[in-house]
Amino acid sequence: MPANTTTLAPASTSTTPAGAVFADETLRKTAALVADAYRPVWTGPSGEESSGEAVARHLEATSALLDRDGWIRAYDYSSDWTKGTDAPDDDSMTVKDMLKSLLRMARDSVGNDPRRTLRTALRHVGEGSPHGDTDTDTVASEVLDLLIKAHTGSGDARAVPWSERLHRTHADINALLAAGARFARTYGPAAPHC
Repeated sequence: MPANTTTLAPASTSTTPAGAVFADETLRKTAALVADAYRPVWTGPSGEESSGEAVARHLEATSALLDRDGWIRAYDYSSDWTKGTDAPDDDSMTVKDMLKSLLRMARDSVGNDPRRTLRTALRHVGEGSPHGDTDTDTVASEVLDLLIKAHTGSGDARAVPWSERLHRTHADINALLAAGARFARTYGPAAPHC
């Protein structure tokens, strides 16, 4: 076989749940990556440390949000290009008609698909939820990146591109988020005692 030829393995018929992919060994490898990290993994942009429990809650809330509103692998922004603007602009329109037309166009361009990508769901939990903030969003994203590095063995791997692969499923994303929460609770710092 030529050196540049790729062969595909037969599809798995195993009934093993997707969560089994992120075994305890993957979590141990992730802990080693955290120990060797250039900067403190558990410190967010505020300069404060997030507890493992806070990061776990953020990841679990992300999973719940995706379960409620749906997960989408990637947004199809090309659909926006196919929506032509059909705004009348003749002099006979009243201001009221023009405003109604503009509001209708704005509503149509925003869309009404509630599904979110992994990145968007993580951010939304950090922005408008009692389960996270900007720091836990940043730390949770870093934890997921390190999990994927440990899982794939690639130092360049990242969770968001991994989540956007064509064959990825909602179950895969939930398994990643559950593993991230498990990792955060097991290896993350304890909450400060005030």
